[in-house]
Amino acid sequence: MLFRIIIAVVVIAVFLFCFKETLFSVVFAPCDSDFLTFRVIRKIVYAITGSVNLFNEDISLIATDISSQFMIHMSLSIYMGLLFASPYILYEIMKYIAPALYENEKKYAKLIMYSMYFLFIIGLLVSYFLLFPLSCRFLVTYNISPSVTAMPTISSYISLFITLTLIMGLVFELPVVCYMLGKLGLINSMIMSKYRKYAFVLIMFVSAIITPPDIISMVIVSLPLYLLYELSVRIVKQTT
Repeated sequence: MLFRIIIAVVVIAVFLFCFKETLFSVVFAPCDSDFLTFRVIRKIVYAITGSVNLFNEDISLIATDISSQFMIHMSLSIYMGLLFASPYILYEIMKYIAPALYENEKKYAKLIMYSMYFLFIIGLLVSYFLLFPLSCRFLVTYNISPSVTAMPTISSYISLFITLTLIMGLVFELPVVCYMLGKLGLINSMIMSKYRKYAFVLIMFVSAIITPPDIISMVIVSLPLYLLYELSVRIVKQTT
């Protein structure tokens, strides 16, 4: 099983490595001021205020190490190879553990695995289109003094990209985690409903930290996170 998984990841990584223009055009798209997310936010702000002056500049990256571009090309290809190979990896894992499960257990195991994969991909998309573009632009444009010029490196950009996508992918596993905790009797919907207002405040606080200092960006990031919490409450209610 492990050998087949490694072969699958390597094959996909090599394929992506050979198409670096396409790969990096997707990864660097949020650097463009004309990125989809920025266009939508500008339209919303213009519809509300009648004027807009947001996200007007492109982000330029620099490479400060002689081997940084090649190493980033390799590491990103492997990361994306793992991502694209994840359906096959889940299939191999399910195939490996299936003989040890009863028929009803197989059904629940498949449901949990498919749900985890689906939610993880949704989390990646939310990060790519919402969290990462807004957070990256805020960090790049944040300035402590006029004498300081921001020169973001490609390494820091890719590091932030991978970190935030992984974090959001894991955060979106919340409904599955709550489902399993509910099945074990460790939590229930009454507890989650009781602390809903605290969860809302925490989500808004985190969103305010990681997004630019404007209400539109904060709401755009906090809304899917709060909806995720509400979905988790409904799921736990069905399990208890």
